[in-house]
Amino acid sequence: MEAEQLAIAQRSDWLGILSRSVSSELEALAADLATGEAFEWLRSPDVGLVMVRGRAGGTGNVFNLGEMTITRASVRLEDGTVGHGYVQGRSKRQAELAAIIDALLQQPDRHDETMAKVVEPLREKAEVRRLEKSRKAAATKVEFFTMVRGEDPA
Repeated sequence: MEAEQLAIAQRSDWLGILSRSVSSELEALAADLATGEAFEWLRSPDVGLVMVRGRAGGTGNVFNLGEMTITRASVRLEDGTVGHGYVQGRSKRQAELAAIIDALLQQPDRHDETMAKVVEPLREKAEVRRLEKSRKAAATKVEFFTMVRGEDPA
């Protein structure tokens, strides 16, 4: 059971990276692997909306934050491996590539190559973007302080 949970966690990790990737970066990294890969559509790329929910203070009551556009796709490779792709926005090509890469990552003989050529570079690029945003936010940080002044004795 533990091995199954580990496999689910790993797949969740790479699906998250694929879903949050920048379309042009995914295209550049995955096009070579996905081009020529024979597959059939289980669900052709489809654009829709999902409700984004949040929690007050991160742990409080759940509330509806708003709607977000997503695109989803599902494919079956020739060997029967099924891959799914859910991405933010309206990029049908990105959803297609994410689904193909998901299927390739589930194949033991293609997993390591696909991780090294696609997922890990996407993870590194996402971390660079996160650090850059963090630096920009830190540059605008304002420190407030209170000076204590002597009060008149009453």
